[in-house]
Amino acid sequence: MAEAAKKTRKTKEKKPSVPTYWGTGRRKDSIARVRLIPGSGVISINKKEIKDYFGQDTQIAYATQALVSAKLQDKYDVFITASGGGVNGQAGAIRLGIARALLEADETLKETLKKAGFLTRDPRMKERRKYGLKKARKKPQFSKR
Repeated sequence: MAEAAKKTRKTKEKKPSVPTYWGTGRRKDSIARVRLIPGSGVISINKKEIKDYFGQDTQIAYATQALVSAKLQDKYDVFITASGGGVNGQAGAIRLGIARALLEADETLKETLKKAGFLTRDPRMKERRKYGLKKARKKPQFSKR
C-alpha cells in the first residue's frame, strides 16, 4: 500500500532560475523589502503601480533616484513590499532598498551609489515623548496665577 502512495505522488517541476537580487531599506518607521529581477522596468509597490501608490511625482522621483543615477531603470523589474511610517518615509526606505539591491546585482556600481549618498541610511528618528509633557518637547501652558 505504501508503494501505491509513492507512485501517485506528484513531484514539483522546478522553474528555470532567474537571478533575483534583494535589498532592505529603512527610514523613520518605514521598512521596504525590494526585489530586483531582470526585466523591462516595471515598478510595483504592495502589488500596485508606483504611480497609483505615491500621490506626488516628487515621491516617485525620490524613490527611483538610485535606478536613474545608475541608468538601469529599463533593465530591472522592481517589486517592493513597504510597511510602516508615512509615505515620505516609505519613499526614503525604497530608495535605500533599491540601492542595496543594485549593489548586490552589480558590485561595480558601489562608487557611483556611495558618492551620490544612496547607500547611507538616514538615522533621524522621531524623538520619544517624555512624561509631564504633551509631546516630545511641547510643554503644558504655564499659568502664573
